[in-house]
Amino acid sequence: MILHDYFRSSAAYRVRIALNVKGLEADRRFVHLRKGEQRAAGYLALNPQGLVPTLVVDGTPLTQSLAIIEYLEETHPQPRILPSDAKERAWVRSIALAIACDIHPLNNLRILKYLDRVLQIDEPRRDEWYRHWVEEGFAAIEPQLAARAQGTLCLGDTPTLADICLVPQVANAHRLKVPMEPYPRIRAINEACLRLPAFDRARPENQPDAER
Repeated sequence: MILHDYFRSSAAYRVRIALNVKGLEADRRFVHLRKGEQRAAGYLALNPQGLVPTLVVDGTPLTQSLAIIEYLEETHPQPRILPSDAKERAWVRSIALAIACDIHPLNNLRILKYLDRVLQIDEPRRDEWYRHWVEEGFAAIEPQLAARAQGTLCLGDTPTLADICLVPQVANAHRLKVPMEPYPRIRAINEACLRLPAFDRARPENQPDAER
């Protein structure tokens, strides 16, 4: 497997965590988004959206982080990151999708660049935009997690897809200085996850392409 990755991409961060949880290794290729390497012809041939991550498996490129993670779950089912119970599985997916579909797309780098270059919105207002959507999303996720507080993580004490999506989004929130005091359950889960080697190894600052 070859993972096309960028240290700061929260979508790529999810896949790094999933690979670590599953105990899988992938060769790494780094795509510097801020330098526009995702628009190079060679990379667009792999991923026509020009996004990361892309996981190449036996020559076949897989795109979209949640699709990649579901592939890893189906092909390497242990340890599980989706519960065996259908209702719990749906709940875990609902938390993951609230992050991956409702928060993250609004704050993706290409959206922020559009706000800057086309709409000519200055950086302080772009940062305000970013924080608004994180805060709105976390405000809805926090009570859902608090209602299930029967372990250290989102659902119990073992990582699920919900944790895999939550931790990168919290990292983004910290980077943009989103106040986290209103979200004690999110903070506690994030701290518990980052104590696990699979999550710690996947942190942006621990990647070979991280900018110091």
